[in-house]
Amino acid sequence: MRFVLTLCLSALLVIGTGCGSSESPPAARSVTDALGRPVSVDSSVERVVSLAPNLTELAYAAGGGDRLVAVTTADDYPPAVDTLDRLSALPVDFEAVTAQRPDLVLATDQVNPPGDTDTFEALDVPIYFFSFSSLDDVFDGLRTMGSLLGTEAAARDSVRALQRRLSCLRVRTDSIPLPERPRVLVLIGDQALYSFGAGSYIHTLVEAAGGRSITDSLDTEAPTLSEEFVLTEQPDVIVGAWGSSYNPDTLLAHHPTWDVVPAIRNGRVYSLPPDLLLRPGPRLVTGAARMATRLHPTLAPASTSCPRDTVTRTASSTTVSSAP
Repeated sequence: MRFVLTLCLSALLVIGTGCGSSESPPAARSVTDALGRPVSVDSSVERVVSLAPNLTELAYAAGGGDRLVAVTTADDYPPAVDTLDRLSALPVDFEAVTAQRPDLVLATDQVNPPGDTDTFEALDVPIYFFSFSSLDDVFDGLRTMGSLLGTEAAARDSVRALQRRLSCLRVRTDSIPLPERPRVLVLIGDQALYSFGAGSYIHTLVEAAGGRSITDSLDTEAPTLSEEFVLTEQPDVIVGAWGSSYNPDTLLAHHPTWDVVPAIRNGRVYSLPPDLLLRPGPRLVTGAARMATRLHPTLAPASTSCPRDTVTRTASSTTVSSAP
C-alpha cells in the first residue's frame, strides 16, 4: 500500500493529476506498541508480515489471516500458512520483508531483537512489537491484533471463547484440594534445565490444570535450574515441552541422580507438544487442558454446561467461537 501511495504522489508532482481516484488516502493512526514506541499504522491494513509463529496464530484467531502475505520459516499453524511466502526472522531478511510491500510488520520481543526497529524505521516500514508474560497478555494481544487489522469483533469473539474454555477447565479443577494438587516442574529442555520464573503464563496454565508450579517464585524470568534445585524441590510431576513421542526414560538418562525424585520414581514425567506451551497464543488454553489430563487422569470430562467451542477455519482466517 505504501508503495502504491508513493507512486500516486510522484505522479501528482509530475502531471498534476490523481492516481485513479480523487479521494484522499485514509489517514494513518498512531498506536503505542509494547516497547512504548509510537507506530503509525494505516487505517486500512491489507498486507501484513509476521515475524513470529505465535503472532501468526493470533492474527488468524483475530479473524485477520487474510491480511498475512508472509510468515517465518518456522510457522506451521494453522494449515493455511502453507500458502504464504516464507522469510527468515532470525536474523531478519530485511530485503525479503520490504519486497512484500507490507503495511505492517508484526514482531515480539520474545523472538525478535527490539534493535531491528531502527532498520525498519529507516526503510519506512511500520513494525509493531508485542510482549507476552502473562496469559492476560495473550488475551490483550489478541484484542490488539483485531484493532490493528480491523477485525475487532472477530477478535473479541475469540477472546471470549478462550476465556470460557479456561473458566470451564477451572470449574473442573477448582474443587481439587490443595494436598491433591501435585507440585509441578515445567521444563523446556531435558538436558539444560531451562524453565519459567515468576510472572510467567506457565504458572497460570499449571494452576488451571490443577497443579502447583514449583518455579513460580524464582526471580529470574527464564531460569536455568541446577540439579540440586530439582533434588531439593522433589517435584511430584515433571512436564516437558518435548513432543508427544518423547521417551521419559531419556530424562533419567540425562540426570541419573533424579531416581529419588517422586516424578521419576512414580512414572509421572509427561511431555506435551512444545507449541501448546512455548507459543504464547490461542493454543495455550489447549495446553492447559492437556496438562490437566496428565495431572489428574481421573478428572471428570467437561460437563454439558460447559461451552461447546467451534473453530471456524478457512483458507484465510481462523476464529474461535463458543456456544452454550
